[in-house]
Amino acid sequence: MNLFQALAQLPASQEVSGPIPDYLYGAFRRKSISISNGLTDEKTIVYWFQSRSFTIDLRLKSRENTPVNERQGWIGNTLWNAEQQLLSWGVKAHSNYQNYVQWPEPAKLHAIGNCILEFSPSNVYVEDWRQQVHEGLFLGLRLKSALDVESHQPLQMDGGLIICDKHVAFALSRLPADQQTVASVNIPSAPTMYETVIESFEVSIAIDGLHKHLTTTSSQQDQALNFDHFEVIDETHLMQNVIINGQAVQLIFEVDIYVPHFAFQHHTDTTTESTDWLRNEKQHLLHHAIECL
Repeated sequence: MNLFQALAQLPASQEVSGPIPDYLYGAFRRKSISISNGLTDEKTIVYWFQSRSFTIDLRLKSRENTPVNERQGWIGNTLWNAEQQLLSWGVKAHSNYQNYVQWPEPAKLHAIGNCILEFSPSNVYVEDWRQQVHEGLFLGLRLKSALDVESHQPLQMDGGLIICDKHVAFALSRLPADQQTVASVNIPSAPTMYETVIESFEVSIAIDGLHKHLTTTSSQQDQALNFDHFEVIDETHLMQNVIINGQAVQLIFEVDIYVPHFAFQHHTDTTTESTDWLRNEKQHLLHHAIECL
């Protein structure tokens, strides 16, 4: 059966709120990053997809011309420090396209409307993220185990799928042997002979719900997302059979969140006085205002 037939057999998540604030749920595209040296980047393609307990992240200089050794993508556990109000990520070595953590600082976050402002505690940058989705299916599946079908040996891999209406993020790490090869090289200066194995770590983003519009893996550009060959194990686990580089692999996913129809945040609360001020000043403040995604 396909994924959506499998979901029809599952109950919706009873626990929606998680260890992170609900306003972080969804698919965010970075509008800009402003840096302490006075520079601002508004062109790099960056997406942050957030499920209840994990993140999928993709960063490309351009859709089609980012060099293999400069692509960035990862999947990691999302960690929330309620006392300090800081967000951080636990990313394992095999859960990252690159060989090192590119963004080591936690995030200080502030939400306004459909915008999330992310401040680095050191003040080296601030990022402006915009929610891309209004409402629809919200699903997070996190890979819990992988098995080589022929040898019945477990495979150390990571991966996941986050669906926010028609915005979809998919991540799947390299096969262990390939990861071992990549771990031994310096990716930024690796010879071209390593390119195929380096880019076998896939992070892909769809914006139409069907096709991989952005990806770390060249061969997956514009290819269809694979929603086939799923089986229901129980109410919180699904199995998918896939072929990876000719190798039959069984993937076991845990349901992180499943809400058939979820309203993602586009508005935030403010004071009565501020609401009155906005209404009184709307001829100036709202004359050119649009929802900016």
